[in-house]
Amino acid sequence: MQEKGTISIHTENIFPIIKKFLYSDHEIFLRELVSNAVDATQKIKRLASLGQYNGELGNLQVEVAFDEKAKTITISDNGLGMTAEEIKKYINQIAFSGATEFMEKFKDAKDANEIIGRFGLGFYSAFMVADKVEIQTLSYQDGAEAARWICDGSTEFEITEGSRTTRGTDVILHINAEGEEFLDKHRLQEILNKYCKFLPVPIKFGTETEREPDGEDEEGKPKYTEVIVDNIINNTNPIWTKAPSELIDQDYLDFYKELYPFSEEPLFWIHLNVDYPFNLTGVLYFPKVKNDFEITKNKIKLFSRQVFITDEVKDIVPEFLMLLHGVIDSPDIPLNVSRSFLQADSNVKKINNYITKKVADKLAELFKADRKSFEEKWSDIGLFVKYGMISEDKFYDKAKDFALLTNTANEFFTLDEYREKVKATQTNKDDTVVYLYTNDPAKQDTFIQSANKKGYDVLLMNSPIDNHFVSQLEQKLEKTAVKRVDADVIDKLINKADTPAHALTEEQSTKVKAIFEKAITKPNMKVEIESLSPDELPVTVTMDEFMRRMKDMAAMGGGMSFYGSLPDNYKVSINGNHKLISRILNDENEEEQTALARQAFDLALLSQGMLTGAELTDFVNRSVNLI
Repeated sequence: MQEKGTISIHTENIFPIIKKFLYSDHEIFLRELVSNAVDATQKIKRLASLGQYNGELGNLQVEVAFDEKAKTITISDNGLGMTAEEIKKYINQIAFSGATEFMEKFKDAKDANEIIGRFGLGFYSAFMVADKVEIQTLSYQDGAEAARWICDGSTEFEITEGSRTTRGTDVILHINAEGEEFLDKHRLQEILNKYCKFLPVPIKFGTETEREPDGEDEEGKPKYTEVIVDNIINNTNPIWTKAPSELIDQDYLDFYKELYPFSEEPLFWIHLNVDYPFNLTGVLYFPKVKNDFEITKNKIKLFSRQVFITDEVKDIVPEFLMLLHGVIDSPDIPLNVSRSFLQADSNVKKINNYITKKVADKLAELFKADRKSFEEKWSDIGLFVKYGMISEDKFYDKAKDFALLTNTANEFFTLDEYREKVKATQTNKDDTVVYLYTNDPAKQDTFIQSANKKGYDVLLMNSPIDNHFVSQLEQKLEKTAVKRVDADVIDKLINKADTPAHALTEEQSTKVKAIFEKAITKPNMKVEIESLSPDELPVTVTMDEFMRRMKDMAAMGGGMSFYGSLPDNYKVSINGNHKLISRILNDENEEEQTALARQAFDLALLSQGMLTGAELTDFVNRSVNLI
């Protein structure tokens, strides 16, 4: 058997194109060749189960080996094998049947996954790292002869009689100068761990030494002997391939450790398993998120039939679910096409919706089954739930029944429960229910106490996403306003018809305003005289709710950059009914008036942590003199 020939390509030589486009991702040659070997192994197993192959199956596995001196990497299997005719068909023809279409469609491709697989080019990714590729193969068919195929990366190939004596295939890569980094045990192990860790057929890569019990020594202590065993790099039956009924909690926790060796235990998990209208399996874990809102992307790994594809799952998993960890495996996701195609693909949309629904259902089930436990986990999952409610309307509709609001007394309420709690006391004169919240209870304690004195409740909203969540609540809840407790004096935050009468005349109010404007001398502080309860503080400094919210969003990169560039402006509310204001007004010494006004203003700043530097020093010295 001897044949030389030319691979038929109706356009320019494809090999330089492969090398050029796939260079940035050239480690995937190993994924492709090992996956092909696994396919061949699974096919012989299938033929045997159908009674179409009656020979011995033997120990079915794939082996990866390398020879640093000879500069070769070999991927071997004991699967189907090929005849010379099959080599011509599968290696020379089918791999290039889409070549013309490929050249036209993907000449501007940037992503290797846009190219490999869709056009049967998986095998030819070998030429990214090899300047010569050899196949030694023997078909399972009775009377088949061993065949050898060799190609040097041009369109010319040669088929001769092969040397293989057992069923299966060896693909031998003669590594080129640029690919020499792969002639390294650790580099190959790293790639195999990344792409092949859960393949369904054992993958052998060299050997390892294990210690086995070997009786006892003279003192009765256990003895061990060292034995050399195959280094099998993969777990062939990961938990997502099993039925949930076969698994216990410890199985899920062990698998999580296998995926993320250095992470804290997850809170809970969801086992995905659907076969209509698309195929999808997987396990998604809820990690402990807390308030660290650096979205830990690339924590969900995407597989196709147990072959690792990518950990960039942005288009398959809804944005808010990127906070989850785990595995999704689906043969129905079009992995080898451009991202724009992925976004438009109907299966991807269905998968996206399915995962959203499963996550919402799981959370609702946990909430109903054990509310106390759910409340205990809320500090870990609240950020995630709120993020989902903001970004996905469908998720909001389900989550509104189990999303929790927490107040400063550390009590938990659903959205409906909280409305019931506060509507009697916190409805303003316009019939709007006002929710008060704090994002920093220690800093805003003065304002919280002022609200509590009135019998009002204050929510705790201190996660990085709560600014957006507050806006979401206002949009979704009827006749509801949400205001930070330090956005104004309490009587203005919940403006009722029964405000206290003014103790000052209009003339006195004008005079007090002038005294404070002279004492403050800050253009960004706008002085206003208010009619408040005599028990409230004489001076309160606040920033308008809308302005502060826009600035906070700008700081988070929420698209409000215009507001972020505006200077901070504050309102200085003077409580005209407080006795200190009467004292300042009645003091005939102008300097003393100014000093008292400045002292009252500085106290208001101090209570908010806004008094710093030289101004704080001046205040301390002034206070000492006053004492």
